[in-house]
Parts: sequence; structure tokens; C-alpha cells
Amino acid sequence: MYRTKPARGMGYTAGKSSISIVMVDNQEGKVNLDTGAYCTCVGKSYLKTIVPDWQEKLMPIQGVKFSSASESMKPLGIIDLTLIFPHPSQCVRIKVEFVVMDNCTSNHLILGNDYLSIYGIDISNQKDRYFTIGDNKRQTFGFLNNKKQITVIKNEEKSPEKELFISEKIKEAEFNQELTERMIQTFEDMIRRFCAYGLEFKHFDGFNHD
Repeated sequence: MYRTKPARGMGYTAGKSSISIVMVDNQEGKVNLDTGAYCTCVGKSYLKTIVPDWQEKLMPIQGVKFSSASESMKPLGIIDLTLIFPHPSQCVRIKVEFVVMDNCTSNHLILGNDYLSIYGIDISNQKDRYFTIGDNKRQTFGFLNNKKQITVIKNEEKSPEKELFISEKIKEAEFNQELTERMIQTFEDMIRRFCAYGLEFKHFDGFNHD
């Protein structure tokens, strides 16, 4: 066994969430890697917190019925979002179409098994839970309840000096693939800035790599 088995009658306490941090439109968001969800979706209330102008980007959807375990869902349309998964060595960016639901109350994005399959996202339930994206199984990503999860800072106050530094200096920088955990922690702030400003990404478009 990978973990200590709970006492009798307490097995339900061993469950872990599959929620991770992502960047969406330069905003920090949460995404649930939900293998039990048939399609990828998001509630309009949560979407508004990360994409305030979401209604202007909505594509129509017609003649499709959706339901959860307890009720019928009311689709409003489809929105195309780019999700950025932060990582110390190389951030990963994927493009996803979310069905926007009028009556979904989840406080996170729901990445269903449709896009989990499209991008080859695999979840490992070993002692330290993690997931991988695509063919690179050595690059692992953590969940919110995992201490290895990298947090991402929200929009920072911009200044001309900072913008000049980003445009002229940071774009030429690279991180060694063999950085130790201590070094990664030391440079965490810098790493988060790479992610926040969209630099040095691995881009997945279907199965085509840049």
C-alpha cells in the first residue's frame, strides 16, 4: 500500500482532490482534473472571476443536453481558453474549449476526460500524487494538496523598469533542467514571473509540439 489504510468506517477520508493551479488570461485560476466528467465545462460565476469579459468571447451551442449527477445543466455556450500549467523547468500551455454552464456552482474549471484524453494527461495516485501532460513522463505537476504544487502570483503592478527588464533580459534567460529542489525554491519568484508573462513555454496544439 502507498498510504496507511484508514480505520474501519473511515475509508472515505482517504480521498484527495485533483485540483491544480493554472494561469488563464494572466489570472491565477484553479482546474479540477475530473476523470469522471464526460465533458470539459465551467460555471458562469467562476468564469467571471478569471475572465470578466467572458460573454463577449462566447460561441453558440445548440441542441445539446448536459446533466450532472443531481440535475440537468443549462449550457450558455462555449468559450476557448488557454491554460498555462506552471513548472520550474518549463511551463506547459494547452488550448481548451469549455462549455459554460448557467447553473454550475463549482469554484474551479473542470477539465473532463475529453481533454484529458486529447492531451494525454495522466494522473498518478502514488504516495506523492502528481500528473503528467503528453509524452514527457519525467515532467510532473502537483495538486493543491501536494506540497510540491507551485503557486502562481496574480497580476503584478507593472512599471516601465520592470517591463524593460522583462522585454530585454528575462526573454534571454533559461533554467537548467537539473536544478535541485533548493535551487528551485530559491528562484521560485523568478519562475512564477516566467509563467505569468508567458515566456519559455512548451505549447501543445493537439499533439503538435512547437
